[in-house]
Amino acid sequence: MALVYKLPSLSSSSSLSGQNFKHFFLIPKTICSLHFKSSPFTEKHSIERYQRDHWLYKDQLDLYHYQSSSSSSSCPLPSDKESIRQNDIALQLPELRKLLQVLKEKRETFGKDGEKCGPGHVYLVGTGPGDPELLTLKAVRVIQKADLLLYDRLVSNDVLDLVGPDARLLYVGKTAGYHSRTQEEIHELLLSFAEAGATVVRLKGGDPLVFGRGGEEMDFLQQQGIQVKVIPGITAASGIAAELGIPLTHRGVANSVRFLTGHSRKGGTDPLFVAENAADPDSTLVVYMGLATLPSLASKLMHHGLPLNTPAAAVERGTTPKQRVLHLQSSRFLQN
Repeated sequence: MALVYKLPSLSSSSSLSGQNFKHFFLIPKTICSLHFKSSPFTEKHSIERYQRDHWLYKDQLDLYHYQSSSSSSSCPLPSDKESIRQNDIALQLPELRKLLQVLKEKRETFGKDGEKCGPGHVYLVGTGPGDPELLTLKAVRVIQKADLLLYDRLVSNDVLDLVGPDARLLYVGKTAGYHSRTQEEIHELLLSFAEAGATVVRLKGGDPLVFGRGGEEMDFLQQQGIQVKVIPGITAASGIAAELGIPLTHRGVANSVRFLTGHSRKGGTDPLFVAENAADPDSTLVVYMGLATLPSLASKLMHHGLPLNTPAAAVERGTTPKQRVLHLQSSRFLQN
């Protein structure tokens, strides 16, 4: 059974009911001290996120009060992140069910000769590193015709501005220590709405099949009989390298390029077990999501033979107006 029926209800028997539920009910109180206007992306409890997804909360929240109360800085976040996450899901559930029912009825209405329409389609769309002008024409067309878009944190605000006026947006972003939706929940949401006949777009930063878990979503949906189409995006390595004028390969300097992730599957702090093979002075090494493991990576690479004077760059929010770049030699990473 799909996710919208699996999620806990708001009945008295729910673990979110009663006093525990009331403690976390007012989302404005949990986010009123947070400001992310400087970020080009959607932060987990930002005002922009709740305004963008306001259709999910229209029965629970007054957005004008929500916006005005955000100036207060005297209301700290509750420490129980899982309760916050579960409460957020519970608040969204009624509107998700309504939308699902509308889509099912629409599907039955437009069936030909009394036959029901088939399931909808899911598009895994790469949105690149942040600059909307780096989107493919196909990505823009699909984004503008979608019924429902599930978007990650690293889909830029400028890209989200291209979404059609009748579409519904649902944030499913993940940050270290807080996943608004688990990967399994994302799978079930995609399945639920595709089965209802919707055109569902899964928006991902960069390319869906480069550290984007697009392969997992594609495999799950295809096993359920759902047609999945992948629209590639410019991965961060290519987009940022072009922005900085750094060739990923260069004759006589770098004859290959290698992509690594700075995160382990289980969230460990030192996943870079491949450093021995990655310490190749003739190859360009690109590390995604590597800020937390940067000192460890630099140390390991040099330990395995990478020259101390190897040119290196650390880039944050690449290709966006908030881009930050630090050019260093690898040995200096250890001093920061």
